[in-house]
Amino acid sequence: MKKTVFLGALTVAGLAAGASAAATLDDVKARGKLNCGVTTGLVGFAAPDANGVWEGFDVAICRAVAAAVLGDGNAVEFVPTTGKTRFTALASGEIDLLARNTTWTFSRDTDLKFDFVGVNYYDGQGFLVPKSLGVSSAKELDGATVCIQTGTTTELNLADFFRANNISYEPVPIETNAEGQQQYLAGACDTYTTDASGLASTRAAFENPGDHVILPEIISKEPLGPLVRHGDNDWGDIVRWTFYALVAAEEMGITSANIGELSAAAGANPEINRILGTEGELGAMIGLDNDWAKRAISVGGNYGEIFEKNIGEKTPIGLARGLNAQWTQGGIMYAPPFR
Repeated sequence: MKKTVFLGALTVAGLAAGASAAATLDDVKARGKLNCGVTTGLVGFAAPDANGVWEGFDVAICRAVAAAVLGDGNAVEFVPTTGKTRFTALASGEIDLLARNTTWTFSRDTDLKFDFVGVNYYDGQGFLVPKSLGVSSAKELDGATVCIQTGTTTELNLADFFRANNISYEPVPIETNAEGQQQYLAGACDTYTTDASGLASTRAAFENPGDHVILPEIISKEPLGPLVRHGDNDWGDIVRWTFYALVAAEEMGITSANIGELSAAAGANPEINRILGTEGELGAMIGLDNDWAKRAISVGGNYGEIFEKNIGEKTPIGLARGLNAQWTQGGIMYAPPFR
């Protein structure tokens, strides 16, 4: 989800430059908590539970960064943002980090002056329809009404797809996923389009999920990931390598269950030792102590544990790893070397 249309690039760039004047790491430490921008609510990715505690796949990134920097995965203020408000919140300094199913694009990286620290979910745009509509392909949606979030790349992808297939549609603009779900179930639109992972999350929340299908077409590349402001490279390094510590931990077999044992003393694998701080001085290179990655991994487990707990095949969301499997398991997910 995707391209902003609400704020001029020069304005965003100016806000980002001002917000980056002071080092974010210093601000977070002085404040004693991380301000993390998330979605307004997407089950499995970021949503408050019955007690108001935020949880989910993207939330886990926020908690891992807070643990690495502040020693406490709960030292996070979650700031809900929409497709329109998320970039203003980051550029202005209202949030330190945006972890909100946001697509890495050329213009966001350069023109809007943000730095994407990695891809935590490789996704693509799809379509959700009621089975009763009787269609089996997105190419059969000629003349359909389409619920679509404003301020997102899905708007552009949708226009391109329908134009390329010489079919027409009527957009039904929405602000949040909750509004999209409500409008779709009320029959205000024939189909809801967003990232396929978001559609799976949305469908899982329905009273009768089996009455709805995600069509087979994936019409775009949506590399989703956390992002920070341009101009504060030290903070970007911390967020980037915290995320990659989670990914590397899965590959190396570091889990929430064995991390205490593995970090008690240096073992035979030097990269595990460096990640867990029993060898080398990686923490000092990013302004943290040597236990930063150990704390980050301990909060919610490694990348695979976070995936399976929040959105995996055994959850109501039911997502297979696919491209998001480790490179050793047929996917394209891997971390650069910790050395």
